[in-house]
Amino acid sequence: MIRRRVTVLGSTGSVGCSTLDLMDQIETAGTGAFEVVALTGGANIARLAEQARRWKPILAVTADPARLQDLRDALAGTGVEAAGGDEAIIEAATRPADWIMAAIVGAAGLRSAWAAAATGATLALANKESLVCCGPALIQRVRQSGGRLIPVDSEHSAIHQVFPHEAPERVAKLVLTASGGPFRTMKRDTLGAITPEQAVAHPNWSMGAKISVDSATMANKGLEAIEAAYLFDMPAERIEVVVHPESIIHSMVEYVDGSTLAQMGPPDMKTPIAYALAWPDRIAWNAPRLDLAALGRLTFQAPDEDRFPALKLARQALQAGGAAPTVFNAANEVAALAFLDRRLGFLNIAAVVADTLSRVTAPGAVSCSDDACDAALQVDAQARRMAESIIQGIAAAA
Repeated sequence: MIRRRVTVLGSTGSVGCSTLDLMDQIETAGTGAFEVVALTGGANIARLAEQARRWKPILAVTADPARLQDLRDALAGTGVEAAGGDEAIIEAATRPADWIMAAIVGAAGLRSAWAAAATGATLALANKESLVCCGPALIQRVRQSGGRLIPVDSEHSAIHQVFPHEAPERVAKLVLTASGGPFRTMKRDTLGAITPEQAVAHPNWSMGAKISVDSATMANKGLEAIEAAYLFDMPAERIEVVVHPESIIHSMVEYVDGSTLAQMGPPDMKTPIAYALAWPDRIAWNAPRLDLAALGRLTFQAPDEDRFPALKLARQALQAGGAAPTVFNAANEVAALAFLDRRLGFLNIAAVVADTLSRVTAPGAVSCSDDACDAALQVDAQARRMAESIIQGIAAAA
């Protein structure tokens, strides 16, 4: 049986809800017991309050200070402390815990992940922007605190499970698998008419809207390549992406002797969460099981970077170094949200990212230092302003 004191940053989102649901299944199975220290959420006060009533954390935080009284009212008589705003989320991230899930989506999750990294806890990282924006510094910060960083993205979890951490020189390359998203077989000249509803209808995974759009553009795989480079200290030229529509092999590690090890399983985010929660052990839960005979076959193909240029742009940003990955992430986030708001066409998402990368340069702005988080956020803000300006220009010209 595992026992953990747990904080979930972003508990009302897709990964946060999956984390708490998994914990509930584990407790029901009698294979684990959890004490929840803090939960943080966004504007979904009803869900946050429901989670707090179930888990009785010491602290529950809404990111929206205007909704704080609503949260207090919802938690009246429970003994759970309620707080609101960005500083309260940072405070929640620093409360003593064994295991912290960082699942706040976007650059908004960077400060809390940065704060959690200094606590000495095991940091289960589902906020990919934290790694993309200041990965080397974040990893160094976790190590200096005596903590551990365990990736929760299914691809990086897969690599973590088969990577020879004690002998990285044995690795020839990393292979990230991609579902290809909902439009992998569509011709480029038909992609301009794609709607937000079509983009968020992922064929394999149940994810939030923004992450689903990233999957549809393959920007998510570009972000994951940057993450992998930092997590496993691997140069860009030794990170490959292959489209695998079935999403059964979650990623692979090729060794210098020609052997390739893969981690496999049905597409369910609870599996990498369970790995991170139990690490370095394994924990039994009611996990979906893999039936290879029923699957029949697994297929693979090379990604088409002409139809999905975001992948190429991410690789270029990684190779450029400095703050380029931060610029890529910020511009992509702004453009993806503009698409969801119907202010930008699907094909223009990558165009906005490319234009922003060409206009915002900040070499060396993000370094392995104590102020790396602030430096990354400054670049992030600059890139967001530029991306928004470009989007407005596209709208004015239409």
